[in-house]
Amino acid sequence: MTQIKSLSEIISSYKGINSIIWHHNHYYVIHNMTITSIHLEEQPTENHSLVDRVETQIVELLRQQKLKVGDVIPKEMELTEMLGVSRTVIREALMRLKVMGLIESKKRKGSVITSPDIFNVLSKSMNPHILDQETLKDMFELRLALEVGMADFIFQRITTNDINELKEIVSKEPEASEEDRFFIEHEIAFHSKLYEISNNQSLKNFQKLLLPLFDYVHNSGLLKIPVNSLRYVSHKGLVDVLENGSPELFRNAMRNHLENHFLRLF
Repeated sequence: MTQIKSLSEIISSYKGINSIIWHHNHYYVIHNMTITSIHLEEQPTENHSLVDRVETQIVELLRQQKLKVGDVIPKEMELTEMLGVSRTVIREALMRLKVMGLIESKKRKGSVITSPDIFNVLSKSMNPHILDQETLKDMFELRLALEVGMADFIFQRITTNDINELKEIVSKEPEASEEDRFFIEHEIAFHSKLYEISNNQSLKNFQKLLLPLFDYVHNSGLLKIPVNSLRYVSHKGLVDVLENGSPELFRNAMRNHLENHFLRLF
């Protein structure tokens, strides 16, 4: 494990960094397809708290000044005077904001506000190998909640072509049985189409983030032993409800379809 003093030192020490993740008092630097765990050398607690506080103060300052995407933020020396802290602390706080995608450096302009790609930021920390068990279980539950909850969006936006595509996906699945209900490739194909039908880009992005975590938790032993539910709504049954039913019927059908997963939680 590498020991290092500050986030600024990490940035200058590693070339070709893809992302930096902060988790449980460690930075995980992803560079050249490898993950390096970096432990910051012990510093006075007051200094850690000071950088945290200044980071929050800078974000609040930008909000109060009603700055928007593309606007230039105050320079380091100005922030030093405004907040009454050293330039080192300001630099550390600004580096954190850059890592989060809230600001970026522009030639001849200085640091400007950016519109962060929140899903890109999330994706950098959505690694099942560095998330704790509670967080992994939370993400597992989040996917279940999304799939049960998006019935109204699907019903408002589904087309005849969508129905036909779902039927085509179902036609390629094996005959349903207790042993082969959850072939991952069929699950992904069918449920990905539902997210596409929702026509909500954020939902689709969330699904892409959650799928690897869901699969990891499903097979990791974190949940109860799989239970074979004797009755469940198949993908074919879900398509029938979409074609002839209502949002409420679909919500209930989807909840039943996912029953095996819910039984492993409670």
